[in-house]
Amino acid sequence: MAVYQHGIYKQEQPTGLTTPSTTSAGLQVCVGTAPINQAKNPTAAVNIPVLCNSFAEAQEAVGYSDDFADYTLCEDIDASFRNFAVAPIILINVLDPAKHKKTLEAVTAPVTDHQAVIEQPGILPATVAVTAGETALVKDTDYTLSFDDGGNLVVTLLPAGAGADAEEISVTADALDPSKVTDADIVGATDPTTGKNTGLQAVRDIFPKLGVVPGIIVAPKWSSSASVAAAMNAMCSNLGAQFTCNCVVDISSAAANGAIVYTGVKTAKETAGLNGKHEIAVWPKAKIGDKIYCYSSIFAASIASTDAGNDDVPNLSPSNKPLPISAMVLEDGTEVLLTLEQANIVNSYGVVTAVNFGGFRSWGNNTAAYPASTDPIERWIGVRRFFDWWGNNLISTFFQKVDDLTNYRLVENIVDSENITGNSYVNRGYCAQAHVQFSESENPITQILGGKIVFHMYLAPYTPAEAIEFILEFNPTAIEAELNGGAA
Repeated sequence: MAVYQHGIYKQEQPTGLTTPSTTSAGLQVCVGTAPINQAKNPTAAVNIPVLCNSFAEAQEAVGYSDDFADYTLCEDIDASFRNFAVAPIILINVLDPAKHKKTLEAVTAPVTDHQAVIEQPGILPATVAVTAGETALVKDTDYTLSFDDGGNLVVTLLPAGAGADAEEISVTADALDPSKVTDADIVGATDPTTGKNTGLQAVRDIFPKLGVVPGIIVAPKWSSSASVAAAMNAMCSNLGAQFTCNCVVDISSAAANGAIVYTGVKTAKETAGLNGKHEIAVWPKAKIGDKIYCYSSIFAASIASTDAGNDDVPNLSPSNKPLPISAMVLEDGTEVLLTLEQANIVNSYGVVTAVNFGGFRSWGNNTAAYPASTDPIERWIGVRRFFDWWGNNLISTFFQKVDDLTNYRLVENIVDSENITGNSYVNRGYCAQAHVQFSESENPITQILGGKIVFHMYLAPYTPAEAIEFILEFNPTAIEAELNGGAA
């Protein structure tokens, strides 16, 4: 029965998170593991792309835990929504409760105020069995299940149920076992019988399922594996429908297989086989308070934030942008202190890092293709991303023209509309040129009769001013003139 009210009442609403800035150019796709036992619908969160526009949506879709080592998707959720306030993100969880699980021994817990907390991560609610003494309790009749903020299972005994007055209960259950997830699960596969994609292969499901094009692929923790990084790089050019994107991969900073000093980054990068034009290699890790993040999570969120603040145009370099971090660290948490000169050496390997210059800032403009390639399209992150973004927009915009009659009206429509768009970006300073033309030399009649026409797009996004130099010269004549009363 509702409480009878007479008078004036008030209540406080907890402060929500900052409203996220939105971006499509820097749309992040994160592949990894999540505590889906906490999800609203766990079975709908296995190898299926989920679009999330807020922390609350992500938490409902895949669960959340500060245990980034076991639940890597949570790292990107935290970095994007809490530290950079940028949205949306797409999450692909590979942790499958059907195979990545373990059976727990019976846990006894005391009951306080009709509630018992089971301090064991990853418990799967559907497998829970509760007893009070010798009495087996019935879910939703004798008790209910929920999770606290730490991801622990909370058993609430119902007043009218059996065991309502119990002082302790015993619980048996299965729990998620993230340690059973392997690189192969992250790389994923396509089932030849059903056509179902898993892991990174499920990135191809994003456009047909959600109608959006990925901008940046990340796999925190897992991308430091050479096989995962290779799969990420391959996926950037294999999204389907000719779409392309980029990926941010971590160079390991573990003593066993990575670089623990800046001079070792070159060898670690080469050992991992990182040399793709769509790959952005980063080193080492980052720390915010007590939390340690893979730098890929932080850098990808920074890219998305930069795009969101630039009218969703990815022409700006993500380098030299402020980062909300407190330190750069190795895998074991050891702090990494880089001088500007040392950071530049890391950049010379085609690797992005960070420097503390009045606060931490991202540092590096090169894709992993550098130094093997110095082609501006392949080398510069901003130029590479601009080309991918423009090409994706061409596909999305003119797909409706496919199968139209090949006549002057079609050619004129495409050329005029795209040049109007291109001129607008040039006038706003996003690039020096964005011009398309249809030439006879590139469209012989035999080709046209075969059903193919070609348009030539000229793009010139600005390259970053990576080095700015001032020449300082002593001018003795100025002193001489001053001493002579200002006369030369």
